[in-house]
Amino acid sequence: MTLILDRRRLLGLATGAGVAAALPLPALASEKVVGDIVLGDADAPLTVIEYASFTCPHCMRFHTDTWPRVKADYVETGKIRFILREVYFDPYGLWASMIARCGGREAFYPLADALMEQQDTWTRAEDRAAAIQKIGRANGLSSADMRDCLQDRGFAEELVERYKQTAAEDGIQSTPSFVIAGEVTTGNMGYEEFSALLDAALADVS
Repeated sequence: MTLILDRRRLLGLATGAGVAAALPLPALASEKVVGDIVLGDADAPLTVIEYASFTCPHCMRFHTDTWPRVKADYVETGKIRFILREVYFDPYGLWASMIARCGGREAFYPLADALMEQQDTWTRAEDRAAAIQKIGRANGLSSADMRDCLQDRGFAEELVERYKQTAAEDGIQSTPSFVIAGEVTTGNMGYEEFSALLDAALADVS
């Protein structure tokens, strides 16, 4: 998907009354995270950054078809450290990102995986906000914490501004995009193609 960002529309809908109405409980403090969340060994020889949107079908396919093997073979074995940076095409992707980042660093990747795996369900729901929150509750978030996150306009603004900054710095034009050893590669890839890129980059840094 090609990047198109209407900041006013994103922020206007991200913390709108429709989301708040779906969460009637009083707000409690959450563990919001804005910056990079690293998965894997901090001392791994290679860093891989993925730019993806929770509403991008190509990103969903990468995360359901390719990512589990990459995680098992490269992240969990200490070969790479992985960073997911969310891209915001629409308010729904921003809502999903806010929920994924609402529970702190430990909760982020399990929530991100669940949102990607269930993308076909929640993006087609009549009430997408409620569908996203259902995934959050299933992964340990309280309704109060999600309300706190979704009503926090400052949190939304920080996420959008950081996305704009990092995407511009890395020259990101579409999703999914991957920064591997400083080089940008775009498009959904199968395991064999993606692992070949990782192996070549690892050979260069060894």
